[in-house]
Order: sequence, then C-alpha cells, then structure tokens
Amino acid sequence: MDCVWAEEGKIRFLVPATDPHHPFPPGSAPVFYNPRMELSRDVTVLLSRVIGVSGYLDAMGATGVRGLRVSSECNIPVTIADRDHRAVALIRRNAGILGLPVEVLPSDANLLLSGRTFETVDIDPFGSPAPFIDSAIRGCGKFLFVTATDTAPLCGAHRNAGRRRYFASALNTEYHAETGLRILLGFVVREAVKYDRGVEPLFCFSRDHYFRVHVRLVKGARDADRSLERIGYILQCPACIFRTETHGLLPPPAECPYCGKHLVPVGPLWTGTIQDPEITRSLESTVLSSGFSLSATLQKLVSLCRQELDLSFHYDYHHLARSFHTSPPPITQVLESIRREGYAASRAHYSGTALKTSAPLSILRAAFRETSGK
Repeated sequence: MDCVWAEEGKIRFLVPATDPHHPFPPGSAPVFYNPRMELSRDVTVLLSRVIGVSGYLDAMGATGVRGLRVSSECNIPVTIADRDHRAVALIRRNAGILGLPVEVLPSDANLLLSGRTFETVDIDPFGSPAPFIDSAIRGCGKFLFVTATDTAPLCGAHRNAGRRRYFASALNTEYHAETGLRILLGFVVREAVKYDRGVEPLFCFSRDHYFRVHVRLVKGARDADRSLERIGYILQCPACIFRTETHGLLPPPAECPYCGKHLVPVGPLWTGTIQDPEITRSLESTVLSSGFSLSATLQKLVSLCRQELDLSFHYDYHHLARSFHTSPPPITQVLESIRREGYAASRAHYSGTALKTSAPLSILRAAFRETSGK
C-alpha cells in the first residue's frame, strides 16, 4: 500500500495515497481517511479532555487517526479496532512510528462490543451507524460518541431508507439539518432505554455532510423513563410555513391553525436539549488555546451551539420573507424585534439563515414588517 504523510493536531502519520481524479478521492484508497473530518476529530480530543475520559475505544479505526490523536493528546489508554487487516497493519505502523502504547485489535465492532466493555465507545462508520448502536450501548460504560454520514435518510431525501435504518419518518424541509441530528439522537435513546439506560446529550452538532453526537449513558430505569419522555415529533404543515413541536411516542392527529391542512409528523426524534451548558462553556473557554489549525472555526461552532435555543426546528429567514412578501431585513434586527415581544430567539449553528424561535407566526410577520419598514 502506497502511503503519504499527513498531519493533524499534534501527530504526523501515514495515510494511503489517493487518486486525485476520483470523484471522491478518499474513497479510492484501500484504507479510508477523510481530511474533511479533522474538525470532528478536534472535537473528540477537546471534549475528551473536558469531560475527563479515562479510557477510549475507536471501534472503526481505519488509519487510526482518531484514536491515535486521543492517545497522544489526552494521554489515556486507547484501543483501536478494525475488521480490515490492511487497516490493522497501518494502525500498528502508525502507533509504532508515534511510540504510542495503543491496543490494536483485528475485530468487527459488533463482535468486539458484545464481549468487552469500554468506558468510552466511538462509532464512526462509513455511512450509517444504525447497525452498531445496540452493541455500542451494551459495550459502553459511560460515554458514547457517534458519527452518521448517511444524511439523505436522516434528512428525508431517502425516506424509505430512513424508516428502515432509524424507524423514523424524516421530511426534506429547510430545517432538515436539525431534525436529522435529532432523529439520530432519538434512535440512540430508543436503543438505550431497552437496557434501562438514560441518555444525557453533552455536545451534538450537524455539519456539512455528517452528524455527530456525544452523550453520557446513565444506568437506571428512572433515567431511561426520563429520556423517553423527551421523544416527540415536529408537526409540519404541507401547505404553509406553520410547524410545531409535540412530545410522545406517537404523533397526535392535528390540523394547521392557519390553513386547516393535516399536519405531517417528522420523527420520532429527540426534543430535549442537545448541549450540556457547562460543557459548552468549558469547550468555548479552551478551544482557542488548543493549538488546532481549525481552532477559529471550532470556536465559532461551539459559541453558536452554546447560544442556540433548545428547539427542534427553525425557520429560514429568506423563506419567511417570501411568505410575508417583504424584503429580507438584517436577521439580527429580526431577532431583536422578536425578543422585544418577550419571545426567545437565536441563530442555529448549522446555517447562517436559520432563525430559531417558538414565537407565533403573527409575531414573526410583525418583526419582518417592522424591520423592513413595510
């Protein structure tokens, strides 16, 4: 296998050479490495420090970069596994070059997690994590980290695939980045409560082509019941911009208060908070001193996540302007106008045109017309 050098965080390591003419160059290599996921790995390292991770499993190592960075930059025991013998050989080679005492295992993730328990389990597959969540929960002692790159099923572009993998009905709306993340989180919750384990989100975000959730698993039927209470749906009008949030395992039949159409349920999904306030404050205070090459980008992400409302949908402010037949005013002015009326309002971390608020449409219309002068 031809390899080239790559650098991330504090380590320099070998990755397979790729075909630059391939439509997706990382997919042309015998062992997968995607440099676009560097920020995700930065979060893993920084969060592991903040929450005090003491043991870590990178269950699908590939080149091993995520686990190698955790070992090097957090100085904790790390296990890296992969079922591909070429990946295992490359991980061992990189660990040897770096002089890191990581345990490297040639093992399928489901098989490994059915026989061993690790304090922190990280599932980062190529595609859907759904086939691995059950075993990951059984093999996880405290913290579970999950990546999903199958955004089309989670966001409603491939609705049948979303139903098969996540037992959820997604809808391809302008706020699908929010509901896709929450459908994934809701699936993790529904898998965890089978084992009388509750789920506490720590830091979860949607970015580019992937979703990333970091949660704490808590043992006990009472905690599992509390987590289940946060499962619900978004009810979206198919004819106008009205949407609302509801709790419960089954969506209630409802009609749009504005146009009378039957509302379409999106979910089941997680309707609770997706960030731990203390953890986001700690991340925000330490990210700029991390020395990461993407620290400024990560600082902006964490800051937006910390200020974001715990709401399962947003409005796109361009769509609102078209609906209200006004020119789009500055979004900051719209947010201020909504807040003056006594309603909470915020931006969203995944879109520059997202406006999150539980204010009724009448308040939104007034805010747009006030700030646009119409």
